[in-house]
Amino acid sequence: MENFFKALSSEVMQNDSISDEMFKKYNVKRGLRNENGSGVLVGLTEISSVMGYTKYDEEIIPCEGKLYYRGFDVNDLISDGHCEKHVLFEETAYLLLAGKLPTQKELKFFRELLAQNRELPKNFVRDNLSTFRTRDIMNALARSVLTFYSNDKNPDDISLDNLLRQSVELVAKVPSVVAYAYRVYLEAYRGKSLIIHRPNIEYTTAEDFLSLIRDDGQFTDTEARVLDAALVLHADHGGGNNSTFTTRVVTSSGTDTYSAIAAAMGSLKGPLHGGANLYVMKMMDDIKQNVKDWTDKEQLRSYVLKILNKEVGDGSGKIFGFGHAVYTMSDPRAVILKQYAQQLAEEKNRRDEFALYTLMEEVVPEAFAEFKGGSKIVAPNVDFFSGFVYDCLGIPREVYTPLFAMARTAGWVSHRIEEILVQKRIMRPAYKNVTTIRNYVPIEQR
Repeated sequence: MENFFKALSSEVMQNDSISDEMFKKYNVKRGLRNENGSGVLVGLTEISSVMGYTKYDEEIIPCEGKLYYRGFDVNDLISDGHCEKHVLFEETAYLLLAGKLPTQKELKFFRELLAQNRELPKNFVRDNLSTFRTRDIMNALARSVLTFYSNDKNPDDISLDNLLRQSVELVAKVPSVVAYAYRVYLEAYRGKSLIIHRPNIEYTTAEDFLSLIRDDGQFTDTEARVLDAALVLHADHGGGNNSTFTTRVVTSSGTDTYSAIAAAMGSLKGPLHGGANLYVMKMMDDIKQNVKDWTDKEQLRSYVLKILNKEVGDGSGKIFGFGHAVYTMSDPRAVILKQYAQQLAEEKNRRDEFALYTLMEEVVPEAFAEFKGGSKIVAPNVDFFSGFVYDCLGIPREVYTPLFAMARTAGWVSHRIEEILVQKRIMRPAYKNVTTIRNYVPIEQR
């Protein structure tokens, strides 16, 4: 069996090889990117926008990054929201869905609606999560979302009222699935007792999630506040990011909500998308172990150059957590998370680690410029600080990407609704076949 697949792999490699020159010849937008790195325009949206550069006569000019939800700067949403206790995410989810900021009455009702829908179907943990165990919580999450189809009395109805009902239920239930899948993981693979807490309708999304993943169900005010803000920062990121685009592509076929969101979760699971912060943490673990003096800039720079040269680290030559497809000078989410990282480092007595992260901000751009040449700006992205923030909050690494999915579900369902209401056309891009036409050869003559 093993030899068969090795031989088959060799055949595939020989027959699936299209040169870079062919892509250039036909002006193919690989990765749906233009030559200057910007994305190919394939749709319009009013949900969120990402500003990472300006253009002058088609020339890209770097600028400080901005992220807007329904036209509101995410910085304003987070700073102004502190007057309410840990409901930033609820307010943001409402904004993404409805297109406007809620009044106090609307926010109160929406928060209560989410809380009332956190409960999973009867015996769901036993029949779905415990029976089909997996080490990968993203796998359990996507499978669970597909299972919700069976519990929905009207799963294929794409009328607006029904779409909104499904959307609210998913935003409410996904955090519960993540928490319970993690508890099952601990019991199945870590030898821990299976501790299942019931959702608390008095808690906000951030508070309830922290209570569900912890044995004692306890959390501090700071922990809930920081997690609440982190959920806001991950709630959406324009229509072109891989998982949101996946949502729109699958939605355009007319399929059900659960299939579209499960597909998005499959996209987010990828290490080039939502799984990137785990790679940042692994990289930083490696640096901590091999750089003796974390405060020595030259030592750190030397090791970063070795990473770029594929001499150390995971051998990929990548500095995880730096650079972005759209942002040039800065990622606004990273700027905000850095502030929370500093606050948590002070409270958790992890100042030395935070100092190492800030020194990396100086060292990586310099080392990258030396290694690659040129003047391209390389700044930290959201993944660089998010893992450290989660670690300070005591959130396990197995939950990092699922936590991203919890937040991004609010964006996915909003884009799905917009796709159905506005786009109204199945996505069907073109692929040019570059294989020569061949005559069929009967099997006895091969």
